[in-house]
Amino acid sequence: MLKPTDSGEDLRSVAAGQRIAVLVPCYNEEAAIARVVADFRAALPSAEIYVYDNNSVDRTAEVARAAGAVVRRERHQGKGHVVRRMFADVDADIYVLVDGDATYDAASAPRMIAQLISERLDMVVGARVDRDEAAYRRGHRAGNRLLSRSVADMFGHAFTDVLSGYRVFSRRYVKSFPALSRGFEIETELTVHALELGLPVAELPTPYYARPLGSASKLRTWRDGLRIAWTIARLYKSERPLRFFAAIGAVLAFASIVLAVPLFITYMREGVVPRLPTAVLSTGLMLLAFLSLTCGLILSTVTRGRREMKMLAYLAHPGPGERGGGRPG
Repeated sequence: MLKPTDSGEDLRSVAAGQRIAVLVPCYNEEAAIARVVADFRAALPSAEIYVYDNNSVDRTAEVARAAGAVVRRERHQGKGHVVRRMFADVDADIYVLVDGDATYDAASAPRMIAQLISERLDMVVGARVDRDEAAYRRGHRAGNRLLSRSVADMFGHAFTDVLSGYRVFSRRYVKSFPALSRGFEIETELTVHALELGLPVAELPTPYYARPLGSASKLRTWRDGLRIAWTIARLYKSERPLRFFAAIGAVLAFASIVLAVPLFITYMREGVVPRLPTAVLSTGLMLLAFLSLTCGLILSTVTRGRREMKMLAYLAHPGPGERGGGRPG
């Protein structure tokens, strides 16, 4: 099996005949987008580069077009909306998703693609290794580590950088991914989708650089961090409903028992129940506990059906290294 290397010749040998699309979501990246397009044009000469402008108020679209990219527009604000539109519009065999801020290493793309094809994977994530003190703010690094650990604990250990915006996908992944997120939580959804279906994935360390002068991050640390955390909780509820509702049921049952024990002891000693409201509350909590467990059992069956449908949609498309036919969109 061919191992991914830095050689462009190795990439050409494994990616012969494959249509490669570089997808770049952009919002106010006038200062960086020309460099992104040029770097990926040099790293992947045969690839088509698509820049999706997300209501920029600067000259992002004009600069990207002048640099040689195919420029399109998505009017719904948010990275999740842009990724959903790109995945729906563009037809290719291999997709490279990268931010338009010139912080990711274009030279790593051939290695990521070679690994995707040679190992027949569906997603390769570029795990960020910062090359500049200003590239990765301390709060962002700590938050990413915490969220990555949360995803690993809930859905399985596969990635150390679940929030990386640099990824390579197979066609069957892209065309079977039901994108629902609106903003920066899209990376979490991309990760959980792969873990839930048990898709073959990998992670490759890639350099991560500081933004060029004149470019500013669109990520709002607390707001977007909370949205990502909420997305993880929401996905856990929808993808692990039995565990989620069983945990709620266990808490309610424990509270019911704590309230009921003193009442039971009093009843055994004196033959009466002196605190009737407490007894009613304890009974109600236990009923809610069993109701929560029942909801988890029902939703678990529903989730299994949804997972089977997603797997069938995934299997309807060719795997990495196989031509899917058609022309790029």
